[in-house]
Amino acid sequence: MDSIIEVQRHTHEEVERFERALYTILSKPQPTHESRLQVEHKASQLLDRLSSRLVTLKDLYEDQDTRKAEINSLSAPPQQQSDLSAFYARLGRIQEHHAKYPDAIIAGFDPELTAFLEEEQRGDDEEYEEDDPVALLFSGEEAYGKYLDLYANHTTYNNLKNIGKRLGYLQYLDTLLAAQSEPVHSELPTDCRLTRDYELYIKALHTYLMSFTKRAQPLVVVESQQKEAEAQFTSKWDAGEISGWEEEKSNKSAANGTGEGIWCAACQKMYSKQTVYDAHLTSKKHIKATQKQASSLEQPPANPNGPTQPAHEQTGHEASQANAKSKHRNAALITHLCTQLLSSLASVLNDTKSNVERRFSLTAREREQELLEQSKPPPPAAAPANGEAGGEEEEEEERIYNPLKLPLGWDGKPIPYWLYKLHGLGVEYRCEICSDHVYMGRKNFDRHFQESRHAFGMRALGLPNTKHFHEITRIEDALALAEKLKQEGRHEIFEQETMEELEDEEGNVYNRKTYEDLKKQGLI
Repeated sequence: MDSIIEVQRHTHEEVERFERALYTILSKPQPTHESRLQVEHKASQLLDRLSSRLVTLKDLYEDQDTRKAEINSLSAPPQQQSDLSAFYARLGRIQEHHAKYPDAIIAGFDPELTAFLEEEQRGDDEEYEEDDPVALLFSGEEAYGKYLDLYANHTTYNNLKNIGKRLGYLQYLDTLLAAQSEPVHSELPTDCRLTRDYELYIKALHTYLMSFTKRAQPLVVVESQQKEAEAQFTSKWDAGEISGWEEEKSNKSAANGTGEGIWCAACQKMYSKQTVYDAHLTSKKHIKATQKQASSLEQPPANPNGPTQPAHEQTGHEASQANAKSKHRNAALITHLCTQLLSSLASVLNDTKSNVERRFSLTAREREQELLEQSKPPPPAAAPANGEAGGEEEEEEERIYNPLKLPLGWDGKPIPYWLYKLHGLGVEYRCEICSDHVYMGRKNFDRHFQESRHAFGMRALGLPNTKHFHEITRIEDALALAEKLKQEGRHEIFEQETMEELEDEEGNVYNRKTYEDLKKQGLI
């Protein structure tokens, strides 16, 4: 069974079975995020095994010498066309092997693939699995790959030097979301991004994002995306299109090279202020340098930082700038790679921010209750106690008879019909301000005026949610009532002006408006 032709045929059959298994698991619709992620991880494992089989098959086809020797051993020479003894001897061994091991073909495949295909044939009888290996890949904060857990990176970010203002967790997520339009952390000052701590931080962030992408999106070939991003960065870096990674020392020296300040040719030194220059003229060092310069016949060197800087010094300055910039190339590269990963994880990052905002709005008791619910294991599938008949009886008992579709009470059973009629739960109340939401029953309708849905609709109309607008459900009526209240308020102000009485010096009594008009005319 060690024939290379038989091995090739066997490998071809394995590849075909892997492809069928992939089609089987990927063609089924997955209603939940958990089931979809489990299927993707299974498909990723099958793809890895399929690619290894294809590599093996390619190597077998490239081994032409072994194939040619195998074919020559099976075929007879032209002068011995009737001599096929080697072929029939090998055929006899193959028949003997399959007679001794009738299941050799099926057992020869990967046991994991065979078990997986048998599981798919059995169907999804078990709704929940006791051990879920995919769930062990994620932390509690990641919630089975739905959200990112960036709390450790946030703490490291706030501990960076020269960061300026420390950010909260939501603000930190906003800075990462900004990576869709610009490089990540471009808001940080240059002094901060050129430090060793920033390089360690950005490496840790890149490692986590790579790990999360492989765990949450197993079918995405993230390595190829990163190679493309690295090639793009290299081309831009060599072209000088990526800026912001030069040290400020070089910038400062370049700024001083404009010739600003006072140059002392004797001391070969630049002084930034006139007072400092005047003070150093009386020093022993300057007097000695002046005497030495007067006795020397050579002309003192010019200002190296002036506009007439020698070409070789300019070249050395540019080389030092290039060396300083290339020193931070690794940090710039990892920042560019993180930007590409954050762009691909934009939807997950948005969901993470929404989840954090939701959790911030919960009370401590609600958070504890949510953690308890998440820590509870899923309920096992109901198994019949006394065979199939017992299972059918349990299903009939669990099924609730509710032909009138009455609301369920606190015990999980429909409420009595008389209570349904008493509370008027069959009457529909529609509120146009709440986007035509329907409330069943008068009690629910009266309660909804103080709930967040109605208050949000009133804010969208620019109206206050006060008691004046109670029972108002149409948008036109609410706007008309607001205008009426505004006019009544103006009328009240007018009545206060007309009802207030004032007395002049002669004892004549006028209302406030008449008094002000007469006073303006000078009659009082």
